[in-house]
Amino acid sequence: MNNENTNWGQSVAGVVIKDGKVLLARHTYGKGAGKLIIPGGYTNVGETPRDALIREYLEETGVTVEPKSIIGIRFNLHDWYVVFRAEYVSGTAVSDNDENSEVLWLNIAEALGRDDVPDLTKKMIESSVSDGEGLRYTDYEYSSDTPNYLYSLRH
Repeated sequence: MNNENTNWGQSVAGVVIKDGKVLLARHTYGKGAGKLIIPGGYTNVGETPRDALIREYLEETGVTVEPKSIIGIRFNLHDWYVVFRAEYVSGTAVSDNDENSEVLWLNIAEALGRDDVPDLTKKMIESSVSDGEGLRYTDYEYSSDTPNYLYSLRH
């Protein structure tokens, strides 16, 4: 983990489901140590949440993903956390042997029933498979040289 460029107030995570299974990583440090969580992490300075999710997934799991919709946002007095529903693109799930000790695809029902999967991860898995579409990427015109991504409810 490169700490000098990390934006400690902004973090992302993503729920990826493929063939009825969710991709989870066994965290190795902090309050999540030993728990199976949805992959993610902090943004880098100057990085969008979307790009951070793509980077974090690849770094931590070897899997390339495409963020599709926002299914959860957590705010507190110290930071914010955005959770995406993301689509599997390619790659074989492998541990980074640093931030996680294992990466595995689990049946959704099994993941939701396990004691080593924290409540926040369970809530985000449930949100990912709910009938609602969440906030989805929406094209719009803007006049800026910097990347802009709008996620909104669409009908």
